[in-house]
Amino acid sequence: MNTNFEQLCEKVSHHLDVIYDGVDIDSTVNDISDSLLTAMEIGPTCELSPPASHQNLWSEKDVVLITYGDSIESNEVKPLESLHQFLNQHVSDTINSVHILPFFPYSSDDGFAVIDYSSVNEGLGGWEDIRAISKDYRLMSDLVINHCSSRSVWFDNFIKSKGVGKDFFYTVDEKFNTSQVVRPRTSDLLRITETAEGVKKVWCTFSHDQVDFDFTNPSVLKAFVSIIRQYLDNGVRIFRFDAIAFLWKIPGTSCINLEQTHEVVRLLRTLIEHAQPDAVIITETNIPNRENLTYFGNANEAHAIYNFSLPPLLVNTLITGDCKYLKSWQMTMPPAQNGTTYFNFIASHDGIGLRPAEGLLEDKEVNTLLNTMEQFGGLVSWRSTADGKQKPYEINITLFDALQGTTKGADKWGVERFVCAHEIMLGMEGIPGIYIHSLLATSNDYGKVKNTSQNRSINRHRWNTKLLEEQLNNKHSQHSKVLARLNTLLDIRTKQKAFHPNATQFTLQLGSQVFGFWRQSMDRRQSIFCISNISDEDQQIFLSDINLIGTDNWWDLISNKHLNMDEPYINMTPYQTVWISNIEPS
Repeated sequence: MNTNFEQLCEKVSHHLDVIYDGVDIDSTVNDISDSLLTAMEIGPTCELSPPASHQNLWSEKDVVLITYGDSIESNEVKPLESLHQFLNQHVSDTINSVHILPFFPYSSDDGFAVIDYSSVNEGLGGWEDIRAISKDYRLMSDLVINHCSSRSVWFDNFIKSKGVGKDFFYTVDEKFNTSQVVRPRTSDLLRITETAEGVKKVWCTFSHDQVDFDFTNPSVLKAFVSIIRQYLDNGVRIFRFDAIAFLWKIPGTSCINLEQTHEVVRLLRTLIEHAQPDAVIITETNIPNRENLTYFGNANEAHAIYNFSLPPLLVNTLITGDCKYLKSWQMTMPPAQNGTTYFNFIASHDGIGLRPAEGLLEDKEVNTLLNTMEQFGGLVSWRSTADGKQKPYEINITLFDALQGTTKGADKWGVERFVCAHEIMLGMEGIPGIYIHSLLATSNDYGKVKNTSQNRSINRHRWNTKLLEEQLNNKHSQHSKVLARLNTLLDIRTKQKAFHPNATQFTLQLGSQVFGFWRQSMDRRQSIFCISNISDEDQQIFLSDINLIGTDNWWDLISNKHLNMDEPYINMTPYQTVWISNIEPS
């Protein structure tokens, strides 16, 4: 017997022992383990080597573009093909990875109510288009693991009480205590469903069209391992575990972040890293910061976690001209140990989440943020708390419109403020993710909100290729200006060793109107001081405050200028950023 395979079997069985402890299951743990390994196509004849611990599967060259499969449409070709053409034409030199949001047949929530996990939405293209993109870019895909569409074959079989899926969904009776359940929505938690076996109450964390799976049934786990295997075979190398925090349910608890959920992540990590050693797991947990950090585990759960607190804190910083809260948060963030990293983003297909700001922004700051975003055309989505009250859950607005002004109103600094936000994010510890509508400086899409009656549609515009190219060819358009500037920043960033996702980071103390931090490469040869004026007034930065060594040569990478060390300070215009490096720009 292959020794490494034996060790893997033991490890998988241990995960299953933890997951199903106290759960009445039909199969033995060893039988379940065998079925999972078979589904992942790992057997005793495979050449296996234990994954290296604390190995970084990323570098400073990694940047992820976040997009829907149909964010760019053409009259001539399918959307996935037009997306591929856009990537190759406009960002192939600066972005090496692409996250295509759910590209499967779906019934609602713009893809996150999956009807069929095994096929590509015909309106987008086919698996051949997915594989084509994966050959040119590192491909990131969602694993919508908590729930699926109520129009899926699985749920139809649940209603019929026969076939695959008949026991895949989580149901409860009157004895189940739901009083402490934490939810991101205001809809009723339970869906009353008539089945061949009578009326059942189906758990729906998000909506009644998104029915939650029952992972106490090992067959559900096996089904998802088979799905993972299929995605790997079609070129996926980064898995985004959507809504993973809600996976396991226990009466009388919050039903979020439970230990069994963490163990499922550990199990899937074990299987994935043995099947594809360069694959990466990112957990999508839109929850308070301290809870989010737990998904690193001991470098044995997620390779990366979404830095959900960054968007609300950074927007707050730039509209108030005060970096106090952003700076305090950054100082408390633990460095990600090797083998793990942060996934930084400041805009996505969803809104600006407010739960990750809990405990970080005071209520008056949140209210100011809400009021300011509403002035710039933003909408607010709500959630229900355990005591039945409603609280703001997220702000729905494009980042470009969100940063068109400050608490004082709109002003002339919109583009500079918007670029400044990305200059800050791109310098931070972690892998940067850029939403396509930030890259293109897309404004709020009110027409789509009207058509869908969904607040999130405001930031899910679909560009026609011809119209987009017209805008990008117009050097005076906001879209052309922003794409050119962000591409320039990305080109600079990906050449700096000090911007490795795990390079040292230290927060600077430069007052409330200047946000700064220091990065040092892992070989300690390069230092970069990332300093941003986050106010609408000129600022002076004294070189003595950032301890630049006067005998060294220093350059601002962004302006490509050599610093005059005879001058005592740097003048910074509103929203200007400098990346001061001891290595001359190449």
